[in-house]
Amino acid sequence: MTTSGMTALGRPWSPTDIDRTRFRVDEWGLREDRFDTSDLGVVETLFTVSNGYIGFRGNHEEGRTSWEQGTYLSGLHETWEIRHAEEAFGFAKVGQSMINAPDARPMRLYVDDEPFIPDKAEILDYHRRLDFRTGILTREVVWRTPSAKIVRIRSERMTSFAQRHVALLRLEVTMLRGSAPIAVSCQIMNRQDGEDDFGVRQHSLGKGIEPRKAKQFQHRVYLPRYRYQEGTRSILGYRVAQSGMTVAVAADHLLETADPVHVSGTITDDLARNVFEIDASEGVTTTVTKLVAYHSSGGYPVQELVDRCVRTLRRAGALGADGLRRQQREWLDEFWARSDVRIPDQPVVQQAVRWNLFQLIQASARAEGWGVPAKGLTGSGYSGHYFWDTEVFALPFLTYTSPEVARNALRFRVQMLPQARRRAEALSLEGALFPWRTINGEESSAYYAAGTAQYHIDADITYAIAKYVAATHDWSFLAREAIDVVVETARMWASLGFWRGVNGERRFNIHGVTGPDEYTTVVNNNLFTNVMAQFNLRYACGALARIAQLRPDDALRARERLHLGDEEIRTWELMADRMMIPFNAHFGIHPQDEQFLDRDVWDIEHTPPEQRPLLLHFHPLVIYRYQVVKQADVVLALYLCGEAFTPADKRADFEYYEPLTTGDSTLSAGVQAIMAAEVGYQELAYDHFMSALFIDLCDLHHNTDDGVHVASAGGVWSTIVAGFGGMRDTGGRISFDPRLPAQWRALSFPLTVAGTRVRFTLAADALAAEVEEGDALEFSVHGEAWTVRRGEPVRVPLAGQGPVISGEPEIEDLDGLRREDGTLLTASIPVVTTEIPVIGPDGSPVGGPDGAGSR
Repeated sequence: MTTSGMTALGRPWSPTDIDRTRFRVDEWGLREDRFDTSDLGVVETLFTVSNGYIGFRGNHEEGRTSWEQGTYLSGLHETWEIRHAEEAFGFAKVGQSMINAPDARPMRLYVDDEPFIPDKAEILDYHRRLDFRTGILTREVVWRTPSAKIVRIRSERMTSFAQRHVALLRLEVTMLRGSAPIAVSCQIMNRQDGEDDFGVRQHSLGKGIEPRKAKQFQHRVYLPRYRYQEGTRSILGYRVAQSGMTVAVAADHLLETADPVHVSGTITDDLARNVFEIDASEGVTTTVTKLVAYHSSGGYPVQELVDRCVRTLRRAGALGADGLRRQQREWLDEFWARSDVRIPDQPVVQQAVRWNLFQLIQASARAEGWGVPAKGLTGSGYSGHYFWDTEVFALPFLTYTSPEVARNALRFRVQMLPQARRRAEALSLEGALFPWRTINGEESSAYYAAGTAQYHIDADITYAIAKYVAATHDWSFLAREAIDVVVETARMWASLGFWRGVNGERRFNIHGVTGPDEYTTVVNNNLFTNVMAQFNLRYACGALARIAQLRPDDALRARERLHLGDEEIRTWELMADRMMIPFNAHFGIHPQDEQFLDRDVWDIEHTPPEQRPLLLHFHPLVIYRYQVVKQADVVLALYLCGEAFTPADKRADFEYYEPLTTGDSTLSAGVQAIMAAEVGYQELAYDHFMSALFIDLCDLHHNTDDGVHVASAGGVWSTIVAGFGGMRDTGGRISFDPRLPAQWRALSFPLTVAGTRVRFTLAADALAAEVEEGDALEFSVHGEAWTVRRGEPVRVPLAGQGPVISGEPEIEDLDGLRREDGTLLTASIPVVTTEIPVIGPDGSPVGGPDGAGSR
């Protein structure tokens, strides 16, 4: 069994490839012990601090040595007109893009009027660490100046989980050898509109101020509306030109030193500067503490936000830096108590797991009123858009560890319902159709085939609601708000599908959709879509009955509000019962869609690394003609709706689709790991898990500089709990069928269900459970019921942990199979050839897959 895998480019990798002289193993932090500019973009992403509302990318305090400067506020965006090469009715019209918030991070140091610029300086010692228990990023540098003086520079950066709108920045300077005049220039800078205080539009390193893959605006984005400076306080306020959003940022500064000091400041529309000049003596430490407040809005006047900033700073100032740190530690202590996954004697894995879990809470904790972007607030990838990633990949973790955060994320979807109704109407549908990618609730996907056609997002949202309500018993949320989403998504499926006779039976069909696999678009009866739609319809019926029983007044109001009658509900039941679920008896598998098995197989195993990922080297129309899967599609359905498939179905489907799946999507590895573990490919499951675990820490897809893959981090948790722990939640009934990796002696994780938190500990011979908070929890192991109560731990003996199948399914297992019509299923790679293929009597190429004797 290995601890390595393949990158998205088909190259082998291993976590042992990490330079441990630079990145030492630290189970409670990410640390860097050598300054290096070769991978600036990646480490800026990895060292981001965020609370879900404020995100500070891991740029250095000096603000000069960078790949992509990034200061982000949840939901803060600009809009723009989408110009299609060829317009058509219903195409998305207005794009949205996350923008850089005014940057309050710069704290620049000058010694003898020489600036400290990390990539130019003579650095004698360097350490940087992101502490998962405190949420604080610290850096310590020893600098030898051009005049041979030695300076120690310590900094810290924190975005407060306890105080949503507060950030703490701190710079500490000590002259270790020699005395010198020093200056600390603290700034608030509008980077979005193009120039820093040196008038530089492009950084000497990296890619400049315009984030890659984000909209490049030609107009001025921030319209100045307020500026103020008095003493050591500075405030800037803006209105966003097209979206109409407003934002204000304010900073207070506290100076601590025993040396003489002079304080000054300047302010313009785009730059506020507070400068502290000190006659620094050898051995004396000078500390500048910067308290920052951010507020943004969909349209409140800037003055209102300025007033909020002032109040926020007053409260933060009363707490002081020590008080803010203490609050932060308390908040994170509670988070880790309900979230920490423990893997004894595996320090490399343990560090990586905690980093991934920390990214999930950084992306979501205080988003409150907005969604969770695919990159969190760590980078500009995907222009800061929200996808289905939140509901399918991030919310499982939040539901069982931080249910209030999960509730906030789901309420964001509820608040998006008016736009979703309009979108459904534009597509000639009833009910509501949620946008594939968005910030403000409007569809922002300019490529409908792999965007709007992914109707499954409606079912994904309802699925997340169902799992949240089952795990929390939050019937009030369901009855008062979420039921509207559940009903309107069911209506969408009812109007999208149609009845057709199949083998003498009427079946409910859904045509013209795209499933999770974006290498196959706009198909008929995509299995994942149909299975999830079936779940959506059934859940709508069951949820309405449940709230009628538990909260009859709310149920009655919901029916009146939604104009809902019994006949419509009975129709949904019939549609769900007779949903078309594709199955091919000849191959004994569920085809991904009706036409999938008619295509030739793409030979992924023999595709050259330089042609990976496929979407960057082949036109979509080429890819669409093959059986090739960007990310788990059928396999994801096997996991999310596992009760709809038999064990034999799961194994057959997994073995067919595993060798067809490229892993070009970071959403895939975790899902593949879960199902590999369930059906018995336990070594393969561990390989997929390690790929998901190190996607960002090892930059396996070569795009971590755009931001963290938040959904993959969620997949890591799901792999541990659902894959290795074997946990399933069916309507609130928790069950286990564990698969502990052979490398691990134990695995421990907590789950919170209906207010009771239980820590489960898995070993080779037993599963133990202990209540940490709450009263009791019922669960089952291999079908046997157990109850764990406070003060009464339970130990369940395990006779075994599932089947073990060696190796992995390979493309050769498919090559040579015949379809029902007798044609040969061949594996090949599309190539340009001028040779005329020789066709055999059965219609298959002679001499090789392409008829020319070569791949």
